[in-house]
Amino acid sequence: MSFKHGEPGGKHNTTIVQLKWGLWQDEKTMPAPNATTRFSDRVENYVRYRPGYPTEVVQALKKECGLGPDHLVADIASGTGIWTRTLLENGNPVFGVEPNAEMRDAGERLLRSFPKFTSIAGTAEATTLADHSVDFVTAAQAAHWFDHRRSSEEFVRILKPGGWLVLLWNERVTDSTNFLHDYEQLLLTYGTDYEAVRHERTTSAVNEFFDPAPFKELVFEMRQEFDYAGLEGRLLSSSYAPGPGHPQHAPMLRELHRMFDAHSVQNRVAFAYKTLLYFGNLS
Repeated sequence: MSFKHGEPGGKHNTTIVQLKWGLWQDEKTMPAPNATTRFSDRVENYVRYRPGYPTEVVQALKKECGLGPDHLVADIASGTGIWTRTLLENGNPVFGVEPNAEMRDAGERLLRSFPKFTSIAGTAEATTLADHSVDFVTAAQAAHWFDHRRSSEEFVRILKPGGWLVLLWNERVTDSTNFLHDYEQLLLTYGTDYEAVRHERTTSAVNEFFDPAPFKELVFEMRQEFDYAGLEGRLLSSSYAPGPGHPQHAPMLRELHRMFDAHSVQNRVAFAYKTLLYFGNLS
């Protein structure tokens, strides 16, 4: 593995830097029309190179929401199970609701050792779960793909009274280093639809999931380190990165290699992240 984010032998730097109640008003955003299928050919890179989430996230949910190991969780758009695994390791029974067959298959393979994991073929708007059946609904790195109104209605339907909605994202700190500034420019230059779908813009619509209920926000810091192979895999795990056969694929990788050579220290570059955590009770 070519990255480090808090696994044994690795590291991350995580600090709570913000806590507030919020009700934001901003322009409404809609999910991309191919939101379900756009990761189908990215699964292996997604598994290997996407970051996990700070351990402090679960600790915060325990403190703020009373999360306990007996609480039943519906993890929506669970994908390959990166966040799902964290919940399972906390002892929670988890429904992993995932519409993409390739991502769902990977999650089933990687989480097969957890008896409390149940894989569900469903969507945020139609989970197939029973009314008032779960204590928590979570969505990690995914809610910007949902139809906000329809998914909110579905979450209210499946949550028990007093249940919690939890949304979280890892967001790159795009201007914290010269390397990350150049990486952002690479995505803007070569990404197929990066400006339209990047979640850094759509998280401003979080209030649409909670409105009229209030929600809380916590922000953590985290980092991920890569050698060149890991950096390329991290890039190609993104749905907006042109894949093999696309005319922009080879020029993009040449620029990526140039950037790595210019910015790497001891054959490593680092991604700095803010982990954004939003949680509240739905009406």
